[in-house]
Amino acid sequence: MATQYNTNFPSIDDLRAEARRKIPRFAFEYLDGGCNEDVNLNKNTAELRAVELKPYYLNAHTSSEMKTELFGHVYDAPFGIAPVGLQGLMWPNAPEILAKAAFQHNIPFVLSTVSTASIERISELTEGRAWFQLYHPAEDQIRNSIIKRAEAAGCPVLVILCDVPTFGYRPRDIRNGLAMPPRMTLRNIFQIMGKPEWAIKTLLHGQPEFATMKPYMPKSLNMKQLGMYMNKTFSGRLNQEKVSAIRDLWKGKLVLKGVATEEDTELAIKLGLDGIIVSNHGGRQLDTGQSSVKSLHPIVENYKGKIKIMMDSGLRSGPDVARALASGADFSFMGRSFMYGVAALGNQGGDHTISILKTQLLQVMNQICCKNVTDFPQHVITRNL
Repeated sequence: MATQYNTNFPSIDDLRAEARRKIPRFAFEYLDGGCNEDVNLNKNTAELRAVELKPYYLNAHTSSEMKTELFGHVYDAPFGIAPVGLQGLMWPNAPEILAKAAFQHNIPFVLSTVSTASIERISELTEGRAWFQLYHPAEDQIRNSIIKRAEAAGCPVLVILCDVPTFGYRPRDIRNGLAMPPRMTLRNIFQIMGKPEWAIKTLLHGQPEFATMKPYMPKSLNMKQLGMYMNKTFSGRLNQEKVSAIRDLWKGKLVLKGVATEEDTELAIKLGLDGIIVSNHGGRQLDTGQSSVKSLHPIVENYKGKIKIMMDSGLRSGPDVARALASGADFSFMGRSFMYGVAALGNQGGDHTISILKTQLLQVMNQICCKNVTDFPQHVITRNL
């Protein structure tokens, strides 16, 4: 697909600024913020950008190829759209917009259990190519039902989340009433009044809801009851027994997201998983932990080739994708960058953001004379982060 984009917003930073202007503050801060003092949020990108790449200018080089094979499918680029909760809060219809764009550009889209579109709707838009990310339910019956729905929808990859054993302490969300249980404040109402386009489109589209979870929820819950229901329904802490049960149920590719240690990587291999995503949840869960790229290095050194190693958290641009791949990741994912695009540009935001990232990444590859994405590690300048 052609990589054409709106030249008024040529960078992710431009999209972020426009998103901040267009959506209510509580929605932007939910998207943009980390936990506690944002230490790990900021480290993620800063430490990733400490990775430097070496160009070989006199090498014979004609063109670069971004296509990447992953789990038997050849994607057009080595990055995908990470799962993000409450996407419809940031912009109405956001998961549908991004899923369509991902399908058209042939990159993976991962739907979160707590996003605002259902497994079935996203599968329809992507002809069964979307991945699904499971928040582990407390009840086996709900877990089994969701997994069967993902299988019936044709999802090729199931992603299970291990880095949310507790809700992160997020001061912005607490102030804005977006903690659990949620509440609507007078300040939020004034913010909505100041963003008429967002307000009108939200009104037309309908109040955001947890579409995948709707069949299991009592009807007509108010916001407080909804928060109590979600707290009761999900058991975020995984263990070997729970992962093994999912491995037995799911016959497709199974990926563990939120891995930050060699020990958990070894367990994932032992339990028969097909891949891991090294991640710290975008800096939204643990402010005292390592950046994702720092966690990635020893995992790559000891387990490369034994399991697919992917990475998210901190990536904001095409050069960031290059840095992650040069650091040894087989593939990468981004969440906020795509949500900035949709919040800024609505229906055009997904296509625009993917086009920017493809253009940026291809420019880096041609600049450093990197023919294929698997060649990136040959260009890395080792750094002690």
